[in-house]
Amino acid sequence: MSERDDEFAAYVDARALVMRRTAYLLCGDWHRAEDLVQTALTKLYVAWPGVHRHGAVDAYVRTILVRASIDDSRRAFRRRETAVEELPDVAVDRDGLAEGLDVRAALARLAPGQRAAVVLRYWEDLGVTETAQLLGLSEGTVKSQASKGLSALRRLLVGARPVYEEQP
Repeated sequence: MSERDDEFAAYVDARALVMRRTAYLLCGDWHRAEDLVQTALTKLYVAWPGVHRHGAVDAYVRTILVRASIDDSRRAFRRRETAVEELPDVAVDRDGLAEGLDVRAALARLAPGQRAAVVLRYWEDLGVTETAQLLGLSEGTVKSQASKGLSALRRLLVGARPVYEEQP
């Protein structure tokens, strides 16, 4: 193994879990998150010498994850419903429903731009300027998207009621 490969492997070992969690928050699906991380790692490996030399590896990876997530969400096969002949026999977790809507499920309901702004600003703890650079947007747009995303999350989480509760 070359020195380049050793450095790349060390980076992946140190950051893979964080990348996977960030990707999950961006797309809301662990399988898609794995695909996003693989895409990011492939692109990172190709650009490794330049990116590593400039020390902007984490920012580069976050940019790839965000863009890949948005690109993936635009694909037609992601927007179609899949019909099945029979519903699966799965027990309903009443305790899980009683706790209300999960934050990850609420994140998945946000528009891709709002989701990216919220994840980068509040999960990755990036500033407005850095988030704007990563998304290729103005700082005002990032502030607006993050604000709208947080408002939508509040509405989704505060107004969440279990589906099975009896109405008065």
